[in-house]
Amino acid sequence: MATLIIRRGAPGEPPRFEEHAVPFEPGQSLLDALRWLRQERDPGLAFRFSCLNANSCKECMMLLDGKVVYACTARLEARPMRVEPLPNKPLLRDLATAIAPPDERLG
Repeated sequence: MATLIIRRGAPGEPPRFEEHAVPFEPGQSLLDALRWLRQERDPGLAFRFSCLNANSCKECMMLLDGKVVYACTARLEARPMRVEPLPNKPLLRDLATAIAPPDERLG
């Protein structure tokens, strides 16, 4: 098992951390674990991913143990891992942040 310590919350709410045990197999990505968690245990968990073109969409960028990573390429490890949203982007909810600058968003 791996343990994800995930920052949760929305703008205007105090952030909280939730700990979740997820199945672990060598080679899994952090995104694999987050998708499993949302499908099997917590359908309200918010995060972004696109996976149309690996490493170029920037949708799944987040902090893993304080470092900016792509969740699709960051490897899951059988240990506690702290997952947080990007600190320099507007928070939408949980791990989801606004990616495009305001002037590039569709109205």
